[in-house]
This record gives sequence, C-alpha cells and structure tokens, in this order.
Amino acid sequence: MIIASFPETPLADVSIKNCMPLKTLFLNPPSFENFDGGASSRWPATREIESYWYPVWLAYPAGMLEGSRLLDASPHHVSWQQTVEISKDYEFVVLFTSTPGFPGDCKLAEAMKAAKPALKIAFVGPHVTVLPEPVLRDCPAIDFIVRREFDYATVEFAQGKPLADILGASYRHNGRIVHNPDRPPVDDLDALPDVTDVYYRDLDIRRYNVPFLLHPFVSLYSTRGCPAQCTFCLWPQTLSGHPWRKRSSDAVAREMAKAKEYWPGVKEFFFDDDTFNIQKARTIELCEKLKPLGLTWSCTSRVTTDYETLKAMRDSGCRLLIVGYESGNAQILKNIKKGATVERARDFTRDCHKLGLTIHGDFILGLPGETRESIRQTIQFAKQLDVETIQVSLAHAYPGTELYDFARKNGFMVNEQQMVDEGGHQLAHIEYPGLPREEVLEAVHRFYDEYYFRPKAVYRIVRKAIFDSGERRRLYKEARAFLKLRAARKRYVEERRIVPAAAPAPPASERETSVETVEV
Repeated sequence: MIIASFPETPLADVSIKNCMPLKTLFLNPPSFENFDGGASSRWPATREIESYWYPVWLAYPAGMLEGSRLLDASPHHVSWQQTVEISKDYEFVVLFTSTPGFPGDCKLAEAMKAAKPALKIAFVGPHVTVLPEPVLRDCPAIDFIVRREFDYATVEFAQGKPLADILGASYRHNGRIVHNPDRPPVDDLDALPDVTDVYYRDLDIRRYNVPFLLHPFVSLYSTRGCPAQCTFCLWPQTLSGHPWRKRSSDAVAREMAKAKEYWPGVKEFFFDDDTFNIQKARTIELCEKLKPLGLTWSCTSRVTTDYETLKAMRDSGCRLLIVGYESGNAQILKNIKKGATVERARDFTRDCHKLGLTIHGDFILGLPGETRESIRQTIQFAKQLDVETIQVSLAHAYPGTELYDFARKNGFMVNEQQMVDEGGHQLAHIEYPGLPREEVLEAVHRFYDEYYFRPKAVYRIVRKAIFDSGERRRLYKEARAFLKLRAARKRYVEERRIVPAAAPAPPASERETSVETVEV
C-alpha cells in the first residue's frame, strides 16, 4: 500500500551485527492515572479500585538483552516527563500500547524522539497487530511495529538484524508500508527466560495490587494461548493466539522455587495464563511438582474443570480461582461462543465451595443479546453462585475481536473512539435496540450494590476487616476509591440522559440480527 510521504528515520545504522546490542528500554508507558493496560492487562482500563497486573509480556525479551531495563511506569508512579528523561539513556524503546492508550502513547513517542532524535521506537501489542497501517500512518515517531508475539523480533532488532529480515515486523520504506511475513508462535516456552529474574532486577513487587489477591503477590505464565473461542477475548485473537503451548512442569516448578527464594515475604503467586487448567493431565502433573514447595498460589480457570483436577490444585496450595462466568443467560453464552453452560457453572462453583477454594467471578454486561431481562438474570445468577468477590465489566469491542466485527457490522457501535473516559475508566460504547448504553453502565453499579449489600457478603467483608488490620486499611482505601468512581459515573449517566447521543443507533429493522439470538 502506497502512503503519502512519511518522515522516515534511518534504520541502516542498526542493520549490521553489533558487538553489543542496542541499549533497550522495554516500556509499559504512563497513561491515565492508575491505568492498568498495555502489557499488564487483557482488559485495558483504569479499575474501580486501583490495581495493577505484572507486565509479563515485556519481561521475556527484557530477560534476553544485556543492559536492558523493564520500566512499568503506572504502578511505579513514573510520570510522562520522567519517562522521557529516562528514555534519553537508551538507544531503543519497545513500547506496549493498547487501544485506549494509543493516542497518548503516540504523543509520548513523539516527545521521546524530540528529546533524542536518534532513538529507535517500536510499538507492540494487540492494537498495532490489528491496525499496523493506521498506526504507522498516524504516528511518524514509530520506527516499526511487531505483530503478535514480539519476544524474538525485538531482540533481533536490538542485536542488529536487518529490519527486512525480521519476521512479524511492519515498517515504512520508501513511502510504502512493508509487512514482513508473520512469525510462527513461540513453541519452546522453556527456551524463554524466567520473568521473575527480570522482576527481581527491575520491579518493586510491593507496587502491584489486585484487590482479591493476597498482597504482595507475584504473577507469571505457565502457558500461552487459549483454544477457547470467546468472541470478546482480546489476547487469544490478537496476541497469544488460540494454539495452546505449555512450559514443562519441571521448568515451572524451578522458577517457582527460585521466586520463593527471591521474595520470602510474598503471600501468593498467581498463574496469569489465559486458561491455566484446560488440560487435566498437565494440571495434575504440575500440581505434584508444586506441592513440595509449600506455596500459596492462585490461577485462572474455566467452569469446565472437573472435581478431581480442582482437588489436586487445592492439595498443592491453590487458594483462589478467577472464573469468567460472563453471563447468567444461556443464549448470551451461546452468542459469545463461551463453550460453557449455566448449569455447568453451577456445578463447578458447588465443587469449589465443597473443596474450600475461593472464587473471584468475572461478569460482563452488554454482550450480544443483552436485554434488561438478561441483566436481571445475570445479577440473580451471581447472587445464587455466592462467590467471594466479583468484577463487573462493560463489554468492550476491541479491534481484532469477533465482537468488534459483529458490533460494527450491525451498527451497534456508538462512538467507537471513546472506550474510556478522561480517567481511563470504561464507558459503554455498544448499544442495542431498547437498551441505552447509559442504562448498561448504570446496571454495572446496581450489580455491585445488589451483590455486596447482602448479609452474606457484608459478613465476609466485616469478618476479614476485624481480624486483619492490614486488610482493614486496604478495604477502607478501596471502598473510598470505588465510591468516588461510582459518584462520577452516576453524574455521567444523568448528563447523558439530559443530552441525547449525537448519532443514535439505527432502528432494529435495519440490523441483521435479533437481540436475543445473534450470529457472531
């Protein structure tokens, strides 16, 4: 594709093999205040309660390059200006961007280039994977992007490999945008460095907080990819892919033993895999290796996991599971290709309660087929499950996902450019016939209110606060942050009701699908 004249920075000066690699900064950039995005999160946004996940993706290549640094700006409260100053000490910056954060990340790249014109900048992450040409067109400060997994591509560039020979790279050349052939997924995960070595070198683990995990915690991956076909899920469709690849159980156990030595005070380790326990035999084998270490750990889980596997997990130190229930409406689960049923979710939850495993349940409002009735069903479903904690998100249609294609095709996307507010918090940007997006946003807080202001839930919170002073302080801080955001969103909903949307959604008769049963 020919693109009208772009300013191009010369890449020839790094196209020969250097004795030493380029001094490289792997950057999870500063963005909105308390923004948990980019390399940290599958669902980039500022949370209701300040929380951060580890930038695991950036840690792998950072562990391969001598003299590199992993800078995770948001949790370490490194400002925009400080980041620009830090970048002056480096020759190459790899920045993990996100759809909500890209406009600000582009401005940051421009500022870094202005401060040091010779600096090479690569953007990585789902957003640039899906939209490489618009990214390179709209942000001349970017020298190149890497599509999908970027571990080896960024390292190869730092080591002097010509850009034209780097699989997965897209870049400008003589007024054109060039897309090199795709890079196959990384198969040998054991060949990658241990991310905990990079954490130990570059990160302050006390800065990472997730409300339902013990603090401090450390997270890492034992697998990559997810064979599930959920239409809304970002990383399997844009970054890690659907092919499921695993580290050997011995390699995982060795890293966990080392991590225990690095941080004797860590209260919990978290396996942040897309789906940790999808293969029963491998999960049980890994549990046998973890059991002698005496660790407390938690992980992601699908509701299809059986009792025997859950028991093996518990017996090896598993404390908590993050479970994506998504909806209590059977048709919506079919619409999003969840591969699970409401009945199976109930059985799974019953098994976890029996084994004493804690559950953090994730739910999404605004998925295809959502109605006022399905929202009511999901709230009732969640209360019946009665898990320890919940997170309720708005459905976000990220570029590159089936949900995005569905919403655009059927005219359900309202203001595609505004996925978050000025603080990075989620805004509803999908609207269905008869269900205004403001009503869905309001339902998120009604969901929280109905769930947590039940006697059972209140008792759990009070009991935890009474017996743990550290937890009491943490709960107080989180409650203040949540109530502040709740008030701001309430004002937003009221304002939207007064000022109608500039471009109302087309009538149902013009759309290709019904509200309840949809083709995605």
